[in-house]
Amino acid sequence: MNEQSLWSIFVNAALVNNFVLAYFLGICPFLGVSAKIGTATRMGGAVMFVMLVSSVCAYGIHHLLIAIGAPFLELIAFIAVIASAVQLVEMFIKKMSPALFRALGIFLPLITTNCAILGLALFQTNKGYGFGQAIVYAFGAGAGFTLALILMAGIREKLEFADTPQVVRGTAIALIVAGILSLSFMGFAGLGA
Repeated sequence: MNEQSLWSIFVNAALVNNFVLAYFLGICPFLGVSAKIGTATRMGGAVMFVMLVSSVCAYGIHHLLIAIGAPFLELIAFIAVIASAVQLVEMFIKKMSPALFRALGIFLPLITTNCAILGLALFQTNKGYGFGQAIVYAFGAGAGFTLALILMAGIREKLEFADTPQVVRGTAIALIVAGILSLSFMGFAGLGA
């Protein structure tokens, strides 16, 4: 079992080793849904929920597969759990908020293939986190993902009113901003263990 404090795990997952801005995992929804703050916030919440569910399930699956001597099935089991959790979120959002369901569009089902969520399950298993640590790690990773989405959305909303050269409008400026955000998050490296 890893002996890191819960606060250290949270800060490392959210800021120092941010899944989007440090590991470059989950770039598809990061660039696709970060045009408006409202949509980015809701997508961040959906990803955070899926990360928490996947983390709990991955912890149980890991220990179950170790107990029966089949750790080679972890990857397949993790993918099945993530797909199931995303379907649950998709059905819930479609029922409770059809407008949000339409706003998220294709990016909601793409959470299934979001490598940040699979990375979370694999990282927590490899780091040997206990149950509480795994939950805090998932919450920190989800909070970091949401923070990155909201920061990017806020900057992109401001850029709509800025006088940017025609050559860098659209995807080009989004990638430039993402790179600058990534560089700025490297400043948190001193907080890591």
